[in-house]
Amino acid sequence: MRERVLAIVSFIAQYFLDDRDMLTESDLVEELLSVGFEAEEIDAAFCWMESQALCAPTGSETSLSTPVLSHRVFSTEESRALSSEARGFLIRLRTMGVLDDESQEEVIEKALHMVEDEITLKEIKTITVLTMFANSQNEWRREFDYLLEDDWQRLLN
Repeated sequence: MRERVLAIVSFIAQYFLDDRDMLTESDLVEELLSVGFEAEEIDAAFCWMESQALCAPTGSETSLSTPVLSHRVFSTEESRALSSEARGFLIRLRTMGVLDDESQEEVIEKALHMVEDEITLKEIKTITVLTMFANSQNEWRREFDYLLEDDWQRLLN
């Protein structure tokens, strides 16, 4: 079921990334049902996405940081849970500066909470995109708050 829930999450993420006309939640559910997903799988996907968005750190910066020269060493538990491709993907994103230390740790933590089998490259990509999306929403929310409060100094810095 985990793979099907991640497929739903990926479908929803792709829907938003494609910049389509916004559907209501019920329309999106109907579309997922018509594709062959079950209601309990769809509900599990929405619950998982909501929990990830609510758990996103509020102080995280999502902009590209400077590339790093050091590498994180994965623990034995992490090495068992994450496929070598998934670990390589995270290392590559961190080295390129796409993920900062905090975001990388958040992705790894979320992946470890899902472990039933080894996390594949496709699954870690989905978790990473959703984590980055949730963090960017928090950053936008902060900027909107600054704007509404006329706090221009914090908005521009």
